[in-house]
Amino acid sequence: MSSSRQLTPETLDGLDHALIAALSASPELTNKALASRLGVAESTCAYRRRRLRDAGTIGPPRLDLDHAQLGYSLQAVITVYMSSHSREAVDQFLDSMVTTAHVLQVVHLTGRADFMLTVAVRSAEELKNFVLDHITVHPAIRNTETHIVFDSRRGTWIPKAP
Repeated sequence: MSSSRQLTPETLDGLDHALIAALSASPELTNKALASRLGVAESTCAYRRRRLRDAGTIGPPRLDLDHAQLGYSLQAVITVYMSSHSREAVDQFLDSMVTTAHVLQVVHLTGRADFMLTVAVRSAEELKNFVLDHITVHPAIRNTETHIVFDSRRGTWIPKAP
């Protein structure tokens, strides 16, 4: 995903940061619209966007789903505690979870809990079955805690140019 030339905070300038801010607010912007918004040439926007993408600083836009409108109105955060912390056990669990239906995010943590999963399901029964059928079946899993999400909001923070 990343090119041989990695970008660093020192190699990003004000235009890069302005481009990132504009794309964060409206990822669907064309290079023409982006150029107009930033007051630069369209070719400059295309080059800068490609440079940021090639370096892995930005990724492709992703579809932002409203899971509740799709019938999955119950979200939960499941903390997972492992009995084995071998690289193989950790990788196997991560790999299996990111491809499992209902999983929105998997985070590998330090501290008491080893993983935090965010899931979207239709009901409490489906949540119970998810935990039993997809998490506790892994031999390296010692324990789980499930927390129902009442509300969540995405942060809007975007780093500014130094």
